[in-house]
Amino acid sequence: MTNFRSAVESGDPARIAAVLASDVEFHSPAVFTTYRGREQTLTVLNAVFEVFEDFRYIAELRDGAEEMLRFTARVGDLQLEGIDLVRYGTDGTVADLTVMVRPLKALAAVAEAVGQQIAADARAR
Repeated sequence: MTNFRSAVESGDPARIAAVLASDVEFHSPAVFTTYRGREQTLTVLNAVFEVFEDFRYIAELRDGAEEMLRFTARVGDLQLEGIDLVRYGTDGTVADLTVMVRPLKALAAVAEAVGQQIAADARAR
């Protein structure tokens, strides 16, 4: 099991933050813009963890500093499948994270729910 996978499965935001490089690049399945840096990436990931239900990794492939983690989850009554493409830096932290989600209807539900969660978190501060 990898650092990123075990951190995500722990559900502990501090553990997830610890495995992300300070200048990590995060490529969301829902927006064109790349999120840059640990803080922006954590904002999105924390919202995703609030929205996803029954999240679990079901497969893992690794080739050197690159890894693919396949997962399933649910958003409301929609089942989804996804892939985390992870590239580790020389220090072992996540330098680049790309997430893909299918089907389109589930991706749309994720994008809407994550946007609402981020807005609610911002209002709560």
